[in-house]
Amino acid sequence: MDILADPDLAPRLRTGLKTRTRELYEDFARTHNVQTLLMRRRRMVDEALREAWTVLQLPREVALVAVGGYGRGELAPHSDVDVLVLVPENTDTECNQRIEQFIGLGWDLGLELGSAVRTVEECLLEAQQDITVQTSMLEARLVAGSRALFETFQQRFAPTVNAREFFQAKLLEMRQRHAKYQYTPYALEPNCKESPGGLRDLQVILWMTKAAGFGDSWNELFDKGLLTRREAQELSRNERLLKTIRARLHILAGRRQDVLVFDLQTTLAESFGYRGNNVKRASELLMRRYYWVAKAVTQLNTVLLLNIEARLFPQESAVIRPLSERFYERQGMLEVSEADIYEKNPHAILETFLIYQQASGVKGLSANTLRALYNARTLMDAKWRRDPENRRLFLAILQQPRGITHALRLMNQTSVLGRYLINFRRIVGQMQHDLFHVYTVDQHILMVVRNVRRFAIVEHTHEFPYCSQLMAHFDKPWVLYVAALFHDIAKGRGGDHSLLGVGDARRFCRQHGVAKEDADLICWLVEHHLTMSQVAQKQDLGDIEVIRNFAKAVGNERYLTALYLLTVADIRGTSPKVWNAWKGKLLEDLYRMTLRVLGGDAVDRHSLLAQRKEEAISLLRLVTMDSRAHEALWDQLDVAFFLRHDARDIAWLTRHLHDKVNSPTPIVRVRLSQAGEGLQVAVYTRDKTDLFARICGYFDRKSFSILDAKIHTTRHGYALDTFQITDPDSVQHYRDIIALVEHELVIHLERDEPLPEPTRGRLSRQSRSFPIKPRVDLRPDERGQYYLLSVSANDRTGLLYAIARVLARHGVSLHTAHINTLGERVEDVFLIDGTRLAENSKLQLRLETDLLDALVV
Repeated sequence: MDILADPDLAPRLRTGLKTRTRELYEDFARTHNVQTLLMRRRRMVDEALREAWTVLQLPREVALVAVGGYGRGELAPHSDVDVLVLVPENTDTECNQRIEQFIGLGWDLGLELGSAVRTVEECLLEAQQDITVQTSMLEARLVAGSRALFETFQQRFAPTVNAREFFQAKLLEMRQRHAKYQYTPYALEPNCKESPGGLRDLQVILWMTKAAGFGDSWNELFDKGLLTRREAQELSRNERLLKTIRARLHILAGRRQDVLVFDLQTTLAESFGYRGNNVKRASELLMRRYYWVAKAVTQLNTVLLLNIEARLFPQESAVIRPLSERFYERQGMLEVSEADIYEKNPHAILETFLIYQQASGVKGLSANTLRALYNARTLMDAKWRRDPENRRLFLAILQQPRGITHALRLMNQTSVLGRYLINFRRIVGQMQHDLFHVYTVDQHILMVVRNVRRFAIVEHTHEFPYCSQLMAHFDKPWVLYVAALFHDIAKGRGGDHSLLGVGDARRFCRQHGVAKEDADLICWLVEHHLTMSQVAQKQDLGDIEVIRNFAKAVGNERYLTALYLLTVADIRGTSPKVWNAWKGKLLEDLYRMTLRVLGGDAVDRHSLLAQRKEEAISLLRLVTMDSRAHEALWDQLDVAFFLRHDARDIAWLTRHLHDKVNSPTPIVRVRLSQAGEGLQVAVYTRDKTDLFARICGYFDRKSFSILDAKIHTTRHGYALDTFQITDPDSVQHYRDIIALVEHELVIHLERDEPLPEPTRGRLSRQSRSFPIKPRVDLRPDERGQYYLLSVSANDRTGLLYAIARVLARHGVSLHTAHINTLGERVEDVFLIDGTRLAENSKLQLRLETDLLDALVV
């Protein structure tokens, strides 16, 4: 039959499928039985495809086969419907036309049809060449057509599956997938199918066991001795929750949606019956449950993989190396001597990780050890935590010369860390809605510990050479690891987490016998772990008083070095978007200047001014400039310019401007940023109130991000402004666009056209889900000469230009700008001329009001 002969066929089938689907979703909303939903959805699609197959009168010798998840017999609401049309050799034209009509009709029914048309021989060839194809065929199921052809396919396909090769290929594939998701299930927007601990991990296990003939259900794996009954029950329960989350995501989104995006988390949580309160949102309650499930899946998945590997690759003659009375090493894995070793001696729980660190050649924990730890969770109670031997062992783990990061990660994965540090357990799966952390609190903390630890590892010295140099001379690195563990441990309790965390850190140090001088440093670091980044990114490092006040707060070199190392590690552990080379330079500059003050250098404005000038003149001699050529420009520059620019910047600007002091046209010079990322742009032109806004407008139009701006006005009325910019989305090298920026920016400034209205760029998806209330804070500095303008808001395209335009409209002169972008949030600080503001309180009010209006989307 030709579809054209019955134009009502597709609409009729589609309408029937939609009606039954709607009824199915309504039943699911009442019963919450996800297994019934998936099975009934599959049967509905089966029936629709069979009817289409029959109506189109496909040849009897052709078979319609479900593969992949559809072949497994389960179909999520908006999952792809993967089918294989098995055909005999040498099909005729009419058969091919009817197959094409069938596939087209499947799409007309509204199904996301993934189809392939192959002979048995072609199937076998494709399966041998592509592990994904082989995996999908492993779950083949006949839907309609020739059973004989399908059975022939099964008989010929089964012997081609090599269980060992299949295991190795899927294991490699899983590791690659985990790498894509940074090896963690704790992203704030995890993929409930593909992320570590998601449904795919469970499917991989069942694919492996099916290929090996061990079974394709948790009960069968229990029967085969690969799982205990309790483990099988937990896997089944966790799988059911993950399937429920995925099904509800599909229904809520009205499409295939496997990522738990912020936009849907609250609605999804409410569909489970969660309700928010004053402490936590409904979405946080659901996500915490999700993270705990993903963690359990990861734990049991590891056990199963090791068990399957042992069955497939038996090593009966493997060498056993005793490590202690309770542990030995076999095939590079740490084994317990007895299955009930932890029940007999609970001290052995922490000893496991100490032995893991100390024993060379041990690369992980065996399935037996992991299973024993999993079953020992109830032993880790308050009495166990108070045991002096356990406290000694835990501190020893942190003080080892190697394996600290891996040990802590293993302790977290096996729930030992959270059961020993009870306050750490409270932040496992704790979300952070500050729009710049991309991990849960526990994962961020472990990331910071890892970052600090990497400073001490030779193989990673190329990443942050100066930090590695400082770490090599730090007397007790473990003090930093403890501070990193506690720096954010009090998040989510309400109040200042830095102050609350001090109490936890103080208690830990007292219980573990930490010396007073080390305990004081740990607690100080926890309390002040945000201080250095705030000073570096929000205050003027060219102001001697800023450096002196920070040095006074730090007190000594040991505290300064510890805070610097923790600060770098902390910022790096928030999000790949937050750290950049410019922030690194600011922190290093602040460290070096503070170190000089702590070292007793008499740093004052006059000595620093003389030093900067002398260094700059030395650099100018290297480019053979006349010894007095700089004077014309320097005569027009005040002390503040020399204090706010380092010698390299002064020499660079002087070299390009010394003979253009009274230039009638704008001069723009660009070079690669000395911080190591982006460009440094210098603009020299006659000053005017809207100049900063014009420059920002150009950068905004070119999609450049401004990281920093230094604004200076010469004695004879010229602006000498420098900017640090990056192009996050550019695929071209910065060196290639230097000439373009120099040319275009000059033309842009010469046009002197009216400032265009700012575009109110759209907020990102994350910012829409967690909006920040715009904040403007305007207050005079301590000297009354300038006003400090602080702005906080959700980031969006055109925001800085909108702020600059408001300042220009009110005739407010800008002295300096610290542009601080934290993921999806901005916290910018501007130092502006306070002369007119001090005299006119109404102007202050109008400025603040207009700025708030500019911040609103």
